[in-house]
Amino acid sequence: MIARRRLEKLVWLLLLAPAVLACNGKSQTTGPGSVQPKKTISGQQNSKTSVDDQSSGRFQFEDVAEQAGVIFAYRNGSEAQEDAILESLGGGVAVFDFDRDGWMDLFFPGGGLMEQKQLSSLDHGLFRNLGNFQFANVTQLAIVNKGQHYSHGPAVGDYDNDGFPDVVITGYGGVQFFRNQGDGTFQELTPAGLDETLWSSSAGWADLNGDQLLDLYICHYVNWSWENNPICGTSAFRDICSPRKFTGLPDAVYFNNGDGTFTDATVASGLDGEGKGLGVVLADIDQDGDVDIYVANDTTDNFLYMNDGSGKLAESARLTGTALGEGGIANGSMGVDVCDFNRDLKFDIWVANFESESFALYRNEGSSQPDGLNFFNHVSKLTGVTRLGGSFVGFGTAWADFDMDGDEDGVVSNGHVINHSGSAPRRQLPLLLLNDNQRINRVEFPPTVYFGTDHEGRGLALGDLDKDGDLDIALSNINDPVAVLRNDIENDANWLCLELIGVESNRFAIGAVLILYTDQGNQLRQIKGGGSYMSASDPRQFWGIPKDAHVQRLVVVWPSGQRQEISDIPLNKVLTLVEPAGQTEKSNPTQ
Repeated sequence: MIARRRLEKLVWLLLLAPAVLACNGKSQTTGPGSVQPKKTISGQQNSKTSVDDQSSGRFQFEDVAEQAGVIFAYRNGSEAQEDAILESLGGGVAVFDFDRDGWMDLFFPGGGLMEQKQLSSLDHGLFRNLGNFQFANVTQLAIVNKGQHYSHGPAVGDYDNDGFPDVVITGYGGVQFFRNQGDGTFQELTPAGLDETLWSSSAGWADLNGDQLLDLYICHYVNWSWENNPICGTSAFRDICSPRKFTGLPDAVYFNNGDGTFTDATVASGLDGEGKGLGVVLADIDQDGDVDIYVANDTTDNFLYMNDGSGKLAESARLTGTALGEGGIANGSMGVDVCDFNRDLKFDIWVANFESESFALYRNEGSSQPDGLNFFNHVSKLTGVTRLGGSFVGFGTAWADFDMDGDEDGVVSNGHVINHSGSAPRRQLPLLLLNDNQRINRVEFPPTVYFGTDHEGRGLALGDLDKDGDLDIALSNINDPVAVLRNDIENDANWLCLELIGVESNRFAIGAVLILYTDQGNQLRQIKGGGSYMSASDPRQFWGIPKDAHVQRLVVVWPSGQRQEISDIPLNKVLTLVEPAGQTEKSNPTQ
């Protein structure tokens, strides 16, 4: 295993195990800047899908990107009027603490241009969080500015277990690999064995083979090139071609060797054929102690790879009911997340799909099969998701407890991929979906706020940017400024934010399963790799806790198998938990 760099910077963390450290509470003013009172803009619910105001709370979001200093835009080169499918994917966003100062920073890939059928890269953007919702553009100072390819999305993970998150950026023509040097700068590397030439979209990190090192899954899209760029549309309007015009490409898995190199394990791990991958999430979906992989494919069956713990992956989407959409048809799937929307302590799967296709919510029914596979039911109609209609084309998406009532809600960034759709506009409204006792209701906002205006939305990531316990939202749009939505929900709920530090496990504890037990029901969370659409969210875990609820205990099952149980948990704090050394037998947190 790689020797941990700058070990002296991490000793203080290891000395804390297994204690819980309380810091940076809502009323505190520590860090680079204190949190000041904020302006609020309230969203009102659609009367057709309204729920009890006491459970919904008042959603208040304000796009503060410009005044916060986050001035950036993803460009796709559409001004060349090539109408190439390459233009349709857009870019993602990462929310992560690159300098480990306790404040979540923002990273945006820049995209690219296409002039005379020549692709060129554009610079990325890295914005350091100074506190008080102020950010500094440190892209050049961090040496992470220059793109090498037409870029799409960031995947964040600590591949060398030194405590500092590294970044892989997908795109057309290859991937970029930035190693975090721990001093505020990155070093661009070309790791041996990471031989990427196919068009890549989303990627995600997780320890797939149980050696405590993060491995890398990369989605590949379709076989487009300038030589394979058919003319689509009508005689009056040329348009971007459907992915059905192209064959798909096989995804890839790279195992981390621990010495700075990778081994291409695509064949050895058992990846199954060609897809048209756009979104991927890596999570222990069946809670058997290893990380599984769900892939959202565009117009072909989605993949669900179940892991045997050694990195052997068995494609099981059809067997589990997660390959197809409503009516047994393959969807145009883009964004993806894993959640527990019904609080039964089983992980469900959520997929954002193309127009005229319902967004898919697959409810995990558990395992009653001889092979041990979990079975999933498509419950979009049962839960009210289909009431959204068929005009949305969903990309970035995530589930979290936005109204702090104890269950997870959804958010989706939308935008069309063709220029002349007769059924839906190119610019579309984003969606905030309120979970009210397993009934999914859309929240309607006035046209004066971000959620009430149309965008060509793509990447989306969540993070608590101001340490106030609620999740803010960062979004990347095509050829428009990025958005940073400050969440200022008004209610009297409590909250808990937990950061995990792996010792026996991988450093960021990707794959850890956590349950918060309360006298008003229990809440399941997991630290995931990938997720959303070409984006990476804040790796810390968040819980909303109703004011009159009593927290009983927190159970963490680390990726190593170590089970840890904590009581007497302070609320309304950002807590850090270091993994204790001990047994590494696999454990189920629900037991």
